[in-house]
Amino acid sequence: MGITASDQAEGDRVREAVRERYASAANAVTSRGVAAESVLPTTVAGTSCCDGAAACTDSCCSPGAPADVSRALYSIDEVSALPPDAVLASLGCGNPTALAELKPGEVVLDLGSGGGIDVLLSARRVGPTGLAYGVDMTDEMLELAARNAAQAQATNVKFLKGTIEEVPLPAASVDVVISNCVINLSADKGRVLREAFRVLRPGGRFAVSDVVVQGELPEDVRRSTELWVGCLAGALEEDTYRSLLAGAGFEGVGLEVTRDYTAEDAGQVAGAAGERALTAVHEGGGRVVSAFVRARKPAAG
Repeated sequence: MGITASDQAEGDRVREAVRERYASAANAVTSRGVAAESVLPTTVAGTSCCDGAAACTDSCCSPGAPADVSRALYSIDEVSALPPDAVLASLGCGNPTALAELKPGEVVLDLGSGGGIDVLLSARRVGPTGLAYGVDMTDEMLELAARNAAQAQATNVKFLKGTIEEVPLPAASVDVVISNCVINLSADKGRVLREAFRVLRPGGRFAVSDVVVQGELPEDVRRSTELWVGCLAGALEEDTYRSLLAGAGFEGVGLEVTRDYTAEDAGQVAGAAGERALTAVHEGGGRVVSAFVRARKPAAG
């Protein structure tokens, strides 16, 4: 069954809401001019970037994370070697580069690369003989990422404008696909995972951090644009995630929980609606988590 006009309209609405939120986050970082020392893990503030109010070290997809949780995503050595704005613009819920087992000479693609933190970290891991791509649909984030790459003097990175549902790269062109709390923002996750499979070479690896539901989200939560942009309403249920990966052709699917969100966490990023949503999930015996999701494309032959 094909996508209906209603589905397409809903997908466009969600995409535009996501674009606006992340453009706002990029502009907040660019206009803030925060000094480098203010974003290092030893001095990071525990405020949310989603309100554009203070040092952006928390994540829109890591709701209301306290400072110690934000620090844990990236090591001091990783952060201290990056441009400050790359750290300020980090909106993820994990550190996929630390778990993707990147090797020198590999080609990496980051889906929804934002300000470029995971692309720059990947570029360091794959070295001068490797290459790290980032694809993003938001002009403001792409501009910020390009400035961060120039400041880092990273020559083995390329940022591409596009969507994660239609990656602007040829088939079988990358060794590893990573992403940091972005797939949940797509209205067509099956297509995203099929695209990831398409661009991977045989034997290639899928290694992403994402928000996942273990249990069920109420239908009214699924329909909320505010909760979707806040990385809650669009989160896949674990069984659905596994099924979509298998349906795309992946094998060896695994999921490791890295954080269990509370109703208070959701309330800090999405207000009373977020708190009610998480409470409803918990009352139904479920939970919403950050997770590291792994899979691989079968080897040729």
